[in-house]
Amino acid sequence: MSLNASKSISANAARDTLKIKKAFSSLQNKKIEQVQKIISKVTKSKPHINMTTKRPLHKQVIIPMSIDNANNFVKESSNHIANINRAFKNIKLDVLADFIQVKNKGIVISTIKVTNPLNLQTIENYIKSAHSIEVEYMESPRLLQSKSYLKLISIPFLSKKTNSRITSDEIDNILKTTHIFNDMVLASKPKVIKVSLKSDMAIVWIDI
Repeated sequence: MSLNASKSISANAARDTLKIKKAFSSLQNKKIEQVQKIISKVTKSKPHINMTTKRPLHKQVIIPMSIDNANNFVKESSNHIANINRAFKNIKLDVLADFIQVKNKGIVISTIKVTNPLNLQTIENYIKSAHSIEVEYMESPRLLQSKSYLKLISIPFLSKKTNSRITSDEIDNILKTTHIFNDMVLASKPKVIKVSLKSDMAIVWIDI
């Protein structure tokens, strides 16, 4: 292998590691190495990894609830905003709510600062006390979660075990057998795509 090729591989590996660190900042270095080893179990060759992350918008609080609950609640949105902000002020929180809308099978409350668990609890307590809300048809407030896209390339299209095309279930099982992915949720099943009609390699997309 030439010196330039060796440097190129090292540079790619470094970029892949930085992308994983950026997407999952809580992972320690040893766990990042384990992630890379797990991915490489799919194939003898080291796959190339492309990962991007949509960062969570922590200035939006989602409260899943029935559509009737949501519609009734937003009818008095200006009053609710004032009351939520009064509740924040009473316990000396420096966050303020500024907008409520019906969205994604519930309501979304926008805030001017990043919210935290205490902010969420205050919002939940207020909404549950509202006369227009049927509590049994609502869930606890939550923040939007980040979503990462993991792209694996140079994956054999045929499974070593069955000699048939590798399936999304096989990729899924590999991820489920390790504790590293315990706190990660797959947004959908891994998608296996053949590179071309004549190729024996595949690309695997994983949404986390």
